[in-house]
Amino acid sequence: MFQRVGPAAYKNNLDNAHRLDELYGHPHSRFRTIHVAGTNGKGSVSHMLSAILQKAGYKTGLYTSPHLKDFRERIRIDGRPIGKSAVTRWIEDIRDKDVLDDINPSFFELTVAMAFDFFARNNVDIAVIETGLGGRLDSTNIITPEVSIITNISLDHTDLLGNTIESIACEKAGIIKPGVPVVIGSAGEGPRQVFTSESIQKGSEIFFAENEYKVNYALTDIDGSQIVSAEKNGQPVFPGLSLDLKGRYQHKNLLTVLKAIDILREGGWRIKDKNVYDGLSRVEEMTGLQGRWQVIGNNPLIVCDTAHNADGITEVVKQIRQTPYKKLHIVFGIVSDKDHDKILRLLPGDADYYFTKSDIPRAMDENKLQSIASGYGLKGKSYSTVSGAYRAARDNAGREDFIFFGGSTFVVAEIL
Repeated sequence: MFQRVGPAAYKNNLDNAHRLDELYGHPHSRFRTIHVAGTNGKGSVSHMLSAILQKAGYKTGLYTSPHLKDFRERIRIDGRPIGKSAVTRWIEDIRDKDVLDDINPSFFELTVAMAFDFFARNNVDIAVIETGLGGRLDSTNIITPEVSIITNISLDHTDLLGNTIESIACEKAGIIKPGVPVVIGSAGEGPRQVFTSESIQKGSEIFFAENEYKVNYALTDIDGSQIVSAEKNGQPVFPGLSLDLKGRYQHKNLLTVLKAIDILREGGWRIKDKNVYDGLSRVEEMTGLQGRWQVIGNNPLIVCDTAHNADGITEVVKQIRQTPYKKLHIVFGIVSDKDHDKILRLLPGDADYYFTKSDIPRAMDENKLQSIASGYGLKGKSYSTVSGAYRAARDNAGREDFIFFGGSTFVVAEIL
């Protein structure tokens, strides 16, 4: 499975994606799409847009990855995951076609083909499609969307996408299509030049959300949701906007979403301000999004977050520092193909750590992680299972303490 094996399943072309699409009569051409790529934030942006489109009355497909608890999280219509029987029927059907040995698709390629066929069969009006890895060679990149979105760029998956910000930007820029507008969430000078050059070459209008939109102020409500007011080109817009997604890093994602909504409206999509307010206040409920600064317990406060690269961990640590607690406990595990040095040097030194290993082949051994982390002044014990680390943290934490789980999507998945 791609999500367990990782880079070994990455392909250097879209041949399999096209062959599977042709096998099912090119389903991707039978509904409208929005394409979302980026190093961090693409999942949150995809779910936000899905919630808004649902509130606007559109039958909305949503394709994301990876899943946390259930494979069916990846493929949703109006927030409802694909049915178990629909999954098993599709697998039986493609087996009956007797093409798997010839095509030899990866887990991810099969899942994308299943999603596109499911959306077409159910006559969705539009589907928000999140890339899995990169963009140019991602299996989802056979679509021609209403708008392309690149949330941000940072160093991740450097073994596949390149070891510079500019080379990674080139891979993400691969989703820019001729004549299709593109929204960039945030980017430094190097990536900006890459995106601008690609958009000129493709004849695509480009918009940098952070140049137009800003968050004026934000307050945290009693339930942890955020009350945000934004401005566009210096003028107030969407005062008192409620975000049920917690974590101040969502402000960056919000700006990207608001700019994408501008473009959809200009393209004829009927989206009222009320739809934006209603959708953003109920993203988790309407789309099933999990693992983004998700509060799973109180007294002690228990939070998990799927951030798993340096930029993501930076934002999470900022949020940890803004959270009141008496003592901090961090349950932490990473996969072995990540740049663990960059990640570990960012972590708080004043926490008790519970180093652990998720139940996948890619996970770094918990004892090795503990040893490396000690070189950065991070102190704690190692646990062979996530559940064991969880129990230890709960046993050691007082009612006024804070327990954070993270480092890997798979650690969060096991906690949930």
